[in-house]
Amino acid sequence: MRIVGLTGGIASGKSTVSNLFKASGIPVVDADVVARDVLKKGSGGWKRVVAAFGEEILLPSGEVDRPKLGQIVFSSDSKRQLLNKLMAPYISRGIFWEILKQWASGAKVIVVDIPLLFEVKMDKWTKPILVVWVSQETQLKRLMERDGLSEADARNRVMAQMPLDSKRSKADVVIDNNGSLDDLHQQFEKVLIEIRRPLTWIEFWRSRQGAFSVLGSVILGLSVCKQLKIGS
Repeated sequence: MRIVGLTGGIASGKSTVSNLFKASGIPVVDADVVARDVLKKGSGGWKRVVAAFGEEILLPSGEVDRPKLGQIVFSSDSKRQLLNKLMAPYISRGIFWEILKQWASGAKVIVVDIPLLFEVKMDKWTKPILVVWVSQETQLKRLMERDGLSEADARNRVMAQMPLDSKRSKADVVIDNNGSLDDLHQQFEKVLIEIRRPLTWIEFWRSRQGAFSVLGSVILGLSVCKQLKIGS
């Protein structure tokens, strides 16, 4: 199975690319969706985060007020690192479980959409690595327009993440999203061709079909050995 790592930065257009993969029939494991699930009221992640940040981060329903929590952690490096440390084990388990479900369904190619791909060392498990890149100027402008933030608030959020230039240097494939949506679609079509190329032998053996092939070969081999033993 080919596990494609997709990452980028806030307001880079990563989610747009993720949706293009979904629309093209490629299964996507979305770390943000997993993160929302592990923060649901009463979950292990919810309990640890509430214990660390207090009940003032909760809505009247008892669910976490995600925008309020975001304001807290984006204004403090130590609090952001604490949140990442608390959530990382739950998110990692959730992602691996979703990958396992895709493997069991017979998927040959999946995309794992993880904003913190490099930061949590998940890049070791994905190949190729796709980075959606924009200039910092474009990133700030789009973030202010999208979320209605001041330049100072937008800059704080951008600076809280690993620089996109650093991510680009670690990528196997880079999508430059400084241009129009049409430009993005054209680049995506080229990436899609690359992603859909035939699996390597290693990728095939990691797939469900490959595992069944190995199992079948082992069973056949044992059967042949048994027959030879009986014949002798």
